[in-house]
Amino acid sequence: MHTSYILALDQGTTSSRAAIFNAEGDMVSLASRPLPSQFPTPGWVEQQPEEIWSTQIGAAAEAIQRARIRPEQIAALGIANQRETALIWDRKTGKALTPAVVWQDRRTQDTCFTLQKEGWESKVHDLTGLRLDPYFSATKWQWLLHHYGLYPQAQRGDICAGNIDAWLLWHLTQGQVHATDWTNASRTLLMDVSTGTWSAELCDLFEVPMAILPKIMDSNACFGHTDPALFGRAIPIFGVLGDQQAALFGQGCFSPGDTKATYGTGCFMMMTTGTTPCHTGAQLITTPAWKMKDQPAMYALEGSIFSSGAVVQWLRDGLGIIPHAAAVEGLARTVSSSEGVILIPAFTGLGAPHWIPDAQAALLGITRGTTSAHMARAALESMALQVYDVVEAFSSSGNLPPTQLLADGGATANALLMQLQADILQIPVHVSPHPEATVRGAASMAWSGLSGTPFPPSMGQGTHFTPGKPATALCEQWKKAVASFHPKPNPFLPS
Repeated sequence: MHTSYILALDQGTTSSRAAIFNAEGDMVSLASRPLPSQFPTPGWVEQQPEEIWSTQIGAAAEAIQRARIRPEQIAALGIANQRETALIWDRKTGKALTPAVVWQDRRTQDTCFTLQKEGWESKVHDLTGLRLDPYFSATKWQWLLHHYGLYPQAQRGDICAGNIDAWLLWHLTQGQVHATDWTNASRTLLMDVSTGTWSAELCDLFEVPMAILPKIMDSNACFGHTDPALFGRAIPIFGVLGDQQAALFGQGCFSPGDTKATYGTGCFMMMTTGTTPCHTGAQLITTPAWKMKDQPAMYALEGSIFSSGAVVQWLRDGLGIIPHAAAVEGLARTVSSSEGVILIPAFTGLGAPHWIPDAQAALLGITRGTTSAHMARAALESMALQVYDVVEAFSSSGNLPPTQLLADGGATANALLMQLQADILQIPVHVSPHPEATVRGAASMAWSGLSGTPFPPSMGQGTHFTPGKPATALCEQWKKAVASFHPKPNPFLPS
């Protein structure tokens, strides 16, 4: 009988989930609560901080109940979370003073353009590994501080700014801990990616007082203990990771060149590069993969695709052509090709490697013969083709091209999508035996903080997709369609 278990939280964009793992890395239970978003005006995406907390703590309680374990059997807690989503709360009461501005939100686009015109792009990239884009947290905090008139409280130190990991830590510890880890801090545009410290120069640039920011800690440090009232005992919190880094860790991508793609609301690709930041210019993000105690930080290159599973949600909720997400595969299989229909899913701009924040979605190549099946197939192709763009950027960045793609996330259950991905990339696609790689990564990081080693490699086989006939014509159609968003080079971006 197992006596030591890990409780792992996975606070995502569309749901809050929690799981119990045993010491061998096997999932014992999983619970999930949906999390709604609000869209108060075009381009804005918000969530209610109280709902983030209530759905997460509710999922955790359900996971423990389903596992049928006692509180004293939970040895540690780990956290994975949606990154870049930013909010501000009262330091004394913990009450949220703003909505949570979600990573997809584009309200600070003009601020980023202004800073580009002023020549800050290269400096910011050199310090942070990131780009000036509304995706990241700093301009969100700047907007919230201005819009809600919070600068007086900030100067007095009466408020806290944080991403979702810091918000959860604050409430798990009943206000005893205001902290974050390297991976989450690196997504703010405020952290020096080489040193893991807040940059005074960037805090001044974005008008975010350093005093309101959380303490940056190693990813498997002890972040404190949960309030005993939450779970029946004080549980040590031993691991915090941004969700995509958690998936990289959960997939076991420990060696340079290991590459994964997580298919969620967006699709986030990472290639492990080693212990030195690998700066590649404008197309990709340089990011810490994790920072473990007494070890140098491990780094990765990332390609952030903003709309992946969101495309299927649009087919379901916006167009009503499928009753539920899983139905897209069956509909798409009723046609052998999309017959020239190309969907560019720039619902919240285009991310890597194009980075066009003001791009809008487009559906091209429609004829009188176009049916909902062609649109469904084009939607799946758009998910795979965006991954193709990022893999090409990985290959042109001076790194060896990946020889295989490790895939996780909910959309990996779609066999047609995974086969399309293998055909388009012309490399094998290996679907993780743990589609919940993100929450497993959080648990594994917590276990490493507790025991000194991560979970052992999974013994499961997963599903493998071997490349078939090259999709050369489709890739060329895609390139021409995306090129229509590039009428001329942006003079404010580095070459």
